[in-house]
Formats: sequence, C-alpha cells, structure tokens
Amino acid sequence: MTKPDDSEEPRADSAAGAEHPARPAPEHSGPAAENSAPAAEIPVGADDPDISLTLGGDEPPDPTARAQALARDLARALAALGPSGWRRLEAVFAMTTAAELALITFFDEAGRGLRAQPTPDVLDLVRAQRAVAAELGDGPWWRLLVALRSTGEIEIDYDYGDEPFPEDQLLPAEAYRADLASFPRSGLPVWLAAYLYHDGAQTRSPQEAARQARADREAGVAATVSERDFPAFPVLWARWAVMAAAFVAAGSQWGPRMLPALGFFEGSRRSGSTLYVLPGGRAVLSGGVWDSPELDAVYNGGAPAPRWYAGAPEWVANPVLNPRAAAGTLSFCYWWQGGSWFRGESPPATRLAEAVPGIWTGETVIDVVSGLLAEEPTERQRESVATLVSAAEVGVVTRETLAEVFGDGEYFDLDSAYYQLSMAGVVLTLPEPMPREDAIAAVRGHIREQGIDTTGYPLDELRADRLSIGWMVYVPTRPGQIAVGRAIFYVADDGVLEQSSSSVAPSIYIAEFEERYHRRHGSVDV
Repeated sequence: MTKPDDSEEPRADSAAGAEHPARPAPEHSGPAAENSAPAAEIPVGADDPDISLTLGGDEPPDPTARAQALARDLARALAALGPSGWRRLEAVFAMTTAAELALITFFDEAGRGLRAQPTPDVLDLVRAQRAVAAELGDGPWWRLLVALRSTGEIEIDYDYGDEPFPEDQLLPAEAYRADLASFPRSGLPVWLAAYLYHDGAQTRSPQEAARQARADREAGVAATVSERDFPAFPVLWARWAVMAAAFVAAGSQWGPRMLPALGFFEGSRRSGSTLYVLPGGRAVLSGGVWDSPELDAVYNGGAPAPRWYAGAPEWVANPVLNPRAAAGTLSFCYWWQGGSWFRGESPPATRLAEAVPGIWTGETVIDVVSGLLAEEPTERQRESVATLVSAAEVGVVTRETLAEVFGDGEYFDLDSAYYQLSMAGVVLTLPEPMPREDAIAAVRGHIREQGIDTTGYPLDELRADRLSIGWMVYVPTRPGQIAVGRAIFYVADDGVLEQSSSSVAPSIYIAEFEERYHRRHGSVDV
C-alpha cells in the first residue's frame, strides 16, 4: 500500500511482488468493511474535505500503469459520492463475469458510518479495473478493496481468494464457475475449489452412513487401528478441557472450547476440529487442515478423494462430523470405539497438528498453559498446572485446584474457566454435606416405606455417625446385648441410601460406599 504525498501519485499496485505484479503480498490486509462502525447520519459541514487526485491524461499502454490511472479515477468517483464532512471511506467490490456486489461506507471524524450506493460510473470503473487485472499474471481479482481518506491517501488491495471471503461478500458458486469459464486458472484456493465443486461428497447422512457401513462389511473393508496417533480418548478429552479452561481464563479469542459432549477448536491459521462424545464410550474427532495436500490434489489435480470414512461404523455421520464436511474441506476423521482410535484413509496425526489443540502429551499441555501464565513461568506455576492436568485426567478438579493455577480471579477469569471444566465433566462436583437430622429422617422413612420389622430396633433411638461423604445410621446395641446381622444404613450426601448389616465390617462397607459415591460424581464415563 502507498500513502501518496504531494510528490507521488497513489499507486494501485504498490503492494505487488515482482513475480505477480498485480497481486498484494499475503500479509497485506485491506479495509475491513465488514467490521465497519454502526451506520449513522454524518453531519453536514460547511468545510467539506477535498481529495486532491489528478487524472492520468491519455491511457497508458502498460497494464500496470493503466491500473494506476483507473485507481485514481475510481478514488475520485468514490469521493464524489461522499456526504459533507466525511473523513474516510471503505469500499468492497465483489465481481465476476456473472455477478457483482458493492459495499461502500463513509465515516466521519467520530467513526460513524453511512452506506452509499455505487453509481453506474463507479461500477464501470471497477469493471474496467478488473479487465486490466485480467491482462496481468494472476488474472482478474474476485474482490477489490479500497480505503480512501479525504486527505488523498489511498489503499487498494486485489483479493484472489487466498483467504475465504466474508459470507456477505461471497457470490453464488455458479458465478465463479462462469468466471472461470471466461478466465481459466491453473489452480484455485482449496476453500474456493471446495465451494465450487465439492457437491456434498464429504457429507454422510445417517441413512448413507448405515448403507456404507453395511457395504464395507460385505466387502471386507476394515478401518485402520490408530495406535500412536492420539492419546486415549478419556485422556485427550481431559487435556482438551484444561486447554479450553486456560484460554478462556486468559481471555483469548483463540484456543479450544467445551460444550456438553463437544469439544471444538479453531486455530488462528484456519485449521480446526471438533470432538464429539457419544454414549457408550464412543467419540468422533474430525476436522480440516487449511492447506491439506490431499484436498489440493483432489480439487486442483483431479486425484480421487480419500475415503475418510472407510470402515467407519454407522454412527459416524453428519450430526457428529465437523462442519467442514458440509463445505467439502474436511481432511481427516477418527473415531473412538472399544478403547481404541480408528481411521479410514485419513493422514496420520503428525500432519494434523494445526487442526488439533496441543493435547499430545501432558508435558505439552503444561507448556502451553504455563506460557499463558507468564513469559517465564516459575517452577511452582508449572507444578500447579501439572496438578490441574492430573486432576482433570481422573475427573477430580476442584475450584481450589484451578485457583492454584490462575489465582483468585483478579487477572484471570476463574469462573468461566471452571465452567469449561464443568461442561467437560472433569470437575469434582460434590453436594453439600447432609444434616444429621435429614439422614436419620431418611432412614426412618425408608424403614416404614419398606415395612421392615422394627422389633428390638426402636426408631427413636437411631444414631448417625459422620463419614467423609455422608452418614452411617443405626440403632446402637444396649449394654450386654449381642446382635448379629443388625441393620446398618448408609446415607450419602447426595441422598443415596444403602442398607447393610453388622455382619459386614463397617470399615469394608464404608470404603466401597465412598468409592461408589465418587464414581457417581467423578469424570464423564468415556
């Protein structure tokens, strides 16, 4: 981009590289018209700003020079549309041979925006600009982005689809196909090629999944057992949850997130994945790598599409697949069943690092989370993170465990982080201790409801002794009384009541009683 002064004309191609003179460098970003300020009336002022751009005279013979001249003409035509008092405009033109779209917004000094409609002259200039671009090495652009200030500074970007277009600036697929018929290209960005040609090939409805699963069984097609690609699912799920909690605590817009029975991740480089939990200890991990060589070979090289679902069971279907499947940009699918990961013709995990959070080892998670705490985390910080990871893997994270890592919430969002872990089911959610009177009342009610004979077992003498997670309720024997098989009741803090007898040693029964309690309130069954 160039900011012209009194001695230099604005250039439409200033960000171009030597090899592709009309194409901006990849890191160059154009005006973010889709993120513009809310529209409002721009006040009319008496001192309307002037834009000092001059026309180029006779049409230059060189395409690049013609593009510069057209840029000046376009800037002048756009400036003429502005209301009194405008200071900045942002314009986006999406165009093919079959369809076109324009978004023009003017802003005042306060940042308030007002939309404007392009005139026929403006659209003619944009079409001419695109026609000139068609003579250059990369062919015609699909989006033209213009940023202009009332002082004469101009920025112009040609967008060839290196990044996906915003939804409100994406033309129908047939419009791009018509454009390619007029201007053939040697290759397309994978996302755009998928948009034009995927034809639903990666989708898998439950009906189609069942049909394909039957066909695979009849043909002897079996999935590949994935032994070294990913950690066991319960461990992977717990690490995913810890990573999600850490990024949420730090207020980051990136990183993984958790929902009930779903973990999802979108990386900063447009790769991502989803991890769905199904009943019966099953899960599906699928997603896409942004620059997948397999997809490039399919869409730009005519190679046959990999069979992502080869040997997959019928429950690997659209409801639990990453949304990329609907867009034709899915590049891997794994599923967990019977204590093992399986895959069809998906690439190994070593090529999927950009699409999955850093859950590969416990040490990886510790490194990532510790890096969110400080540039140079202390040994104590690393130890607290290691404790958090271990607690998550066995499903016993407490708020205190989390606070040891992130403090009392002054600098990190402890509540939201804990909520992520709670949705993942890796927190120890213990009920409040039950009052003694409630435990005795529960036993008395149980005895009456079951019609248990209380001869020699007076209910008004019931006694309750506190355990770590509830109460042991019984009628004590009188001095000199010997009672074999005397009823003993155990009431947990969550209200579960179990009946035993003095024939079973309380120390043995209590250990099993507490184990069942912690199993009820421990990690999700995966």
